[in-house]
Amino acid sequence: MMQQLGIRALRPGPSGNEKDPNHANYDESKANPYPNIPDALTLDNGQKVTTAKLWWSERRPQIVAALEHDVYGAIPKNVPKVRWSVVAVDHEYVGGRPVIAKKILGHVDNSADPLIPVTIRMTLVTPADAKKPVPVLIMFGRSAFPAPNEPSADELDRINAALKTLLARQDPSLQKVFADHPAYDLAKPTPFVFPQFNADGDPPSTWELIAAGWGFASLDPTSYQADNGAGLTRGIIGLTNHGQPRTPEQWGALRAWAWGASRALDALKADPAVDGSRIGIEGVSRYGKAALVTMAFDQRFAMVLVGSSGKGGATLLRRNYGEAVESLTGGEYYWMAGNFLKYGASDATFGSKNPGDIPVDSNELIALCAPRLTFISYGIPEKGDAHWLDHQGSYMATVAASPVFTLLGVKGLGVSDDYHTAQMPPVNHGLLTGNLAWRQDDGGHTDAPNIKYFIQWADQHFSATAPEKHAAQ
Repeated sequence: MMQQLGIRALRPGPSGNEKDPNHANYDESKANPYPNIPDALTLDNGQKVTTAKLWWSERRPQIVAALEHDVYGAIPKNVPKVRWSVVAVDHEYVGGRPVIAKKILGHVDNSADPLIPVTIRMTLVTPADAKKPVPVLIMFGRSAFPAPNEPSADELDRINAALKTLLARQDPSLQKVFADHPAYDLAKPTPFVFPQFNADGDPPSTWELIAAGWGFASLDPTSYQADNGAGLTRGIIGLTNHGQPRTPEQWGALRAWAWGASRALDALKADPAVDGSRIGIEGVSRYGKAALVTMAFDQRFAMVLVGSSGKGGATLLRRNYGEAVESLTGGEYYWMAGNFLKYGASDATFGSKNPGDIPVDSNELIALCAPRLTFISYGIPEKGDAHWLDHQGSYMATVAASPVFTLLGVKGLGVSDDYHTAQMPPVNHGLLTGNLAWRQDDGGHTDAPNIKYFIQWADQHFSATAPEKHAAQ
């Protein structure tokens, strides 16, 4: 990619170890070398956006185009179709409540390149006693049955008897082994394990969703695009490129993970147990970035919970605090479009570029979610949500995005719109009255302590107004 772009050298990213000579900056007085960020409500020609019509017809498409070209990449036109199938259904209990769990696979058509198989793995869990379709939160992460319904004691006895008979038939000497150890069973019930409660004592997030009458879908993004650079010639990116390297404007892993979430939404909208107008997306850390990208580009999603997303997510790219643009261009470059590398270049045929040259910033990414329900979540450094993530930079971006929500007829963050002077609210003090929300909890690198606030906040908005509907971007 560096050769394609004419880049000879990249600036090294800062170290996360504060004892290293090249440690990241954590001095707020040095955090804003480019103090003015692009205005989401100013057209490229300098004209102010004062109407919703102008936002939808001109400004939003401009931001989308810039983010695609310079930051996250564009989805190719030739992405193959996905065929979904339910391969297993299990009746389980989550938090003591009966649920129906479905293992669902998305089979991507790889007839053009049979050597590059791509399958999307997802598990959908909905309340078994629901009287009507339920809201569903797609959660980036491991896809598996949450509480598999195991055979009863009598069924396990039958299984063990059959296994012993088959093994003894294959190896008659095992008859004596089984006779000497009559209490030994080959198949045993899974030992009871106490559930992992949140640090604040709350039940697991999935329990809270089911208890609130919601469903959830665990979507494994690495099942269709690996979280590494070597995977760029495999997975859905490699399949669309026939196993060849990307071109500079093409998508990186964040956009590919978002594409998979959109295909998951396709499948969920066809499920009668799911309220297709109330499907959301959630993720933490790199998956928090992917959740925000998903929501920004696909307007069919009704809500998003963005957990501890940092650079490439909700945090301003122009901020010099913790993780830097150079951390991405020289490290997780595969998350981004190839063109993004230009902004970490120190020596190139075009000279050099820096974060101040990026034509867009994360406030505009957040603005693309308007007017839909958008919740930005963080923890605290003392519990492991590191300074590296630049919580203040994310709050500034959220404040700067708020006027777009207001323009589109909904309440934004409900605070001053001046991001230059914006200070984060106290920990555990949420801004949860508008369609754009912020809350920093006293937990770590997880959004679990904010799940209950997210559910209550979303339910209040759903009961007050019908979700906005716009064509998918």
